[in-house]
Parts: sequence; structure tokens; C-alpha cells
Amino acid sequence: MASLKDHAHTHGFHIHDERQFIETYSLRQTWEVDLHPAEACGGPLDLHLTLEADPRTMLSFEEVLWATPEDELPPDEFWLPLMFTWALPPLDRSPDMLVLATDLAGLGGTALPVEVSAIDSLTSVTDAAKRTLMIVARKELSLQALLQGEDDMCEPFDRCTQICDYLLHHAHDWYEEVPS
Repeated sequence: MASLKDHAHTHGFHIHDERQFIETYSLRQTWEVDLHPAEACGGPLDLHLTLEADPRTMLSFEEVLWATPEDELPPDEFWLPLMFTWALPPLDRSPDMLVLATDLAGLGGTALPVEVSAIDSLTSVTDAAKRTLMIVARKELSLQALLQGEDDMCEPFDRCTQICDYLLHHAHDWYEEVPS
């Protein structure tokens, strides 16, 4: 996770918080990092990175690693999921969801496939609905590549930057006053 944070910083992201969770029953580990692009220091956009390590995957990889001769690499069949989640405050004006989804899919490309959804919330039956966007992208990290010191994260972080720039640029269309 330290390498991912350094890489994110190199691509212009500010790191704000970091957490690690360990489930006591399954020993699954999750690391979360809160960050945002330098341009969004005052808000409204946040980006959360989540890396999950399933103990069965890690133990299987370790077994194969010990059985692999020193001059060979283990097979590239062990992966860890990395999730990117963008967060914005509830919107005053909703964008056209189809246009937003296709624009972000184009920015994410195949390097960072993006899913866009929305939730409408009512605080009271007499209040107007508040729409919250949920934007998520997933990337699988190869343990073999990580073992070799190849994290292959330049393109996904470049795509993240493009998505962040798009969201920040369009935030003025979605809010009466852009929240900080």
C-alpha cells in the first residue's frame, strides 16, 4: 500500500487518511486510503482507494512461491482487487446519467473501467429528492507483478486524474454553490 500511496502522490494526489482493517475470523485485510487531486483541496471531490487481501489468496501465492525455483517466476494467477471510489456531496441538479456514464467510461477506458450509479434520498416526504452519485472503478493487481516491483499503475492513475478533472469541471453545473 505504501507503494500505491507514493505512486498516487507522484500523480498529483494528496493523501489525507489511511486505515487498515483485519477481520478476526477470516483474517481478510483491507487497506483504505482517502485522497483527492491537488485541485480539490477545498472540496467537493474525494477519492478512496481500497485494497483487499484475501488470506487464502496470499497463502496460496506463498505456497507456490516457495515451490517455484529461484530463477523462475510464479504463475500469474494470483490477484488482489483494488477499488477506486469517487465521492461528491448530494447534487443540487442531476446530470444526464447516460451522458455522465458514457463520458466517464470513455475517460476510464479499458485500463480503469468505471461504473456510474445514483441514489435518490428523501429526508422527508415533502422534500425534493437529493441525488448522490456513486462512481466506482476496479482494477486487479497481479501478485506476480508486485513481486517483481511492477505495479503498472501509471495509466490507471492518469485515468483517475482525467476522471477527477471531469468531475471537478462539471461540479459547477451540478451545484448552486460548489461545496467545499
